[in-house]
Amino acid sequence: MDRRNQTSIYEFLLVGLSERPEQQPLQFGLFLAMYLVTTVGNLLIILAITSDLHLHTPMYLFLANLSFSDIGFVSTIIPKMLDNIGSGSKLISYDGCLTQLYFFGLFADLDNFLLAVMALDRYVAISHPLHYAMTMNFRRCILLVTGSWVVTTFHALVHTLLVMRLSFCGPNIIPHFFCDLVPLLNLACSSTYVNDLVLILVAGTLLIGPFICILTSYFYIALAILRINSTKGKQRAFSNCTSHLSVVSLFYSTAIGVYLCPPSSPSGGKDRVFSIMYTVVTPMLNPFIYSLRNRDMKGALGKLLRRKTL
Repeated sequence: MDRRNQTSIYEFLLVGLSERPEQQPLQFGLFLAMYLVTTVGNLLIILAITSDLHLHTPMYLFLANLSFSDIGFVSTIIPKMLDNIGSGSKLISYDGCLTQLYFFGLFADLDNFLLAVMALDRYVAISHPLHYAMTMNFRRCILLVTGSWVVTTFHALVHTLLVMRLSFCGPNIIPHFFCDLVPLLNLACSSTYVNDLVLILVAGTLLIGPFICILTSYFYIALAILRINSTKGKQRAFSNCTSHLSVVSLFYSTAIGVYLCPPSSPSGGKDRVFSIMYTVVTPMLNPFIYSLRNRDMKGALGKLLRRKTL
C-alpha cells in the first residue's frame, strides 16, 4: 500500500540533546570522537580475533559478532546526529526514521541475544569443562549466532512494518535524538493497540528471556565457583567471567534506566541521558573492557598492532 495514503507527515523533527547553539560545536566534537573510538576499537577487536588462531574459540566468535553489532548500533544513530548538528537542521525523513528504527531495533536486540549466548558459553566452560569442546562445538556455535541474527532481524522487521500501517498527522516533533519506537508511537493519530500488544508480548519476551538466561547462567556459575576448593582456582574461574559480567552490568543497567524507569518530562532530559549511556557509551567501552581485562585479547591486539607497524 502506498505510504502517502497512510500519513500526511513526510518528515519528523528530532529535538536532540540541547537546543542551545553555543553547545552544538562541543556536542559535535564529543560525539564524533566517541563514534571514532567506538568504531576503531571494535574493528581492532574483530581484526585481532580473526588474525590470531588462538582466539578461534566460541567465546571470541561471539565477541567478534558483538563488536560488529556495536559498530552497527552506533552507526545507526551517531552519523545522523552529527549531520543534524553540523547542518543546523533537526529534520529526518519518514523513510529515514523508519530505517533508523529498524536497524536500531536489530542491533539492540542482537546485543541482548549475544550477551545471553556468551553467558551460556561461560556457564558450560566453568560448570562442565570436560564437556565444553563437545557441547560448544563449531556447528552449535554457528547455529547460536545465526539464530540470534534471524530472530532479531525478524523482530525488528515486525515492529517496523507495524509502524508503517499507522497514520501520522501531527505534531511531528520527536523528543529524542533518534527515532525510537515508543516516542514514535506517541505521535500516531491512528490506534496503536496492535503495536502496544506486540511490544508487550513479543518484545517483552525477547528482551526478558535473554536477561533471565544470563541471570540463570551466572547463578550456576557462582555455585560451580563455590565448589572449587583452591582459592587460585576460584580466582581463575571468576576472571574468565569478569569481562562479560562488566559488559552485561553496563548494558542492562543503562537499558533499564531507559525503558523501565518512570519517564521524565521532555524538558528534563533524563531519558536522553540514559539513552546516550545505552546507545553510545556502552558500545564505546566494550572494547576497553575486553582488552584490558583479558590477557589473551591484549596479546592478540599487541601482535596485531606490531604487525601493522612493521
